[in-house]
Amino acid sequence: MLEQPSFGLRLRQLRTDRGLSQTALAGDGMSTGYLSRLESGARQPTERAVTYLADRLGISPAEFAEPATASLAQSLTLAAGLDVDATGELLAEAVKVTHEQDPLLRWQALWRIAEWRRRHLQYAEEHTHLRELVDVSEQIRIPELSVRALAQLARCLRALGEISAALEAAAAAHQQAVQAGLSTHARANALLALVSAESEAGRLPDARAHADELTALVAGRTDTLWAETMWTGAAVLFRQGDSERAGALLDEALERFDGRENLDLWLRLRTAAAALHLRKSPPDLDRALACVQAIEPALPFAGTPALEQAVMSLRAQIAFQRGELGQARQLLDRLDSAELRMSHREQVRLEILRHQLLIAEGREEEGLAGMRALAQQAQEEANIDLAAEIWRLTAESLTQSHDRAPA
Repeated sequence: MLEQPSFGLRLRQLRTDRGLSQTALAGDGMSTGYLSRLESGARQPTERAVTYLADRLGISPAEFAEPATASLAQSLTLAAGLDVDATGELLAEAVKVTHEQDPLLRWQALWRIAEWRRRHLQYAEEHTHLRELVDVSEQIRIPELSVRALAQLARCLRALGEISAALEAAAAAHQQAVQAGLSTHARANALLALVSAESEAGRLPDARAHADELTALVAGRTDTLWAETMWTGAAVLFRQGDSERAGALLDEALERFDGRENLDLWLRLRTAAAALHLRKSPPDLDRALACVQAIEPALPFAGTPALEQAVMSLRAQIAFQRGELGQARQLLDRLDSAELRMSHREQVRLEILRHQLLIAEGREEEGLAGMRALAQQAQEEANIDLAAEIWRLTAESLTQSHDRAPA
């Protein structure tokens, strides 16, 4: 049985080795669109397709099963013009079967594979590739590449909930960027990772100091780097209890950042703003809902499963805060039936909401046990900020539940 993406990689190699375009290979018996999907791994080959293509290439069908031996240089060239998914699949297969001596080529391939994994929130797989990327960076000895790899590793570790390790990687990235006198972009990326890790670890004075350093570094810009700085600074201010200034920073980013530059970031800024409004005390439900409503029209065009799940989670939180427990339960059940594409922290927040809902539904003992377990897990992971928030939400849920109970 020929499996994807190995078949697609082998097919593309055989075609390019013969100098054939997709149109020439497809001929009259196959559409170029179908051939393209076979090469990208998006379609599983049928026996008829394998026989037809083998005949066109002048080989036996069995030769498709031979491992592809394209070099990384060839694979990176073949990836030109392919979308993120097709590129990721092609290069992931290539790095398995090639053992390039040129670490620069391997670095490029690993970086693009990690981007692909991150796009689908496959953090465990991304982590594996980034670990190798850091090792390859040490061989290359180009500081900017090492800083990029370490900063991205820190973000991935944070998404996995490994806060101490994230802090260590981010601090190393920042130190190397400063010592090497790297570009503004390189230093800012390292600081973004460091501020996020420090904030998550509850080291808020350090996070605030580095956020101020970051803000000064990107002063005068309105690009992606600036918008991410505003977002990160807002998160730190909110955790320090200054929700008014945090909201002002996010509002500035929402107003000034042009979504045409990076639609994904434009949408994620609005999910962040909605989450911030929901975490205020008391929650600002109207502004949270306005952010969600701004996102939803773009979902058919730019939405990913991760973004769609984030919006559904926000809708569930809004319904819960409005006392629409049935609607909140329905949305949570829909998320339960899906393969979650969320960071560790986002999944914990979803679990918090599930247990809050149990308490509100009268299943207080079960809900309390779940909240207690989540808080203890956060403490064990050195995520003090999150643990404190869980205990606060537990107390609020109990108070609201008792207020709803009949006298």
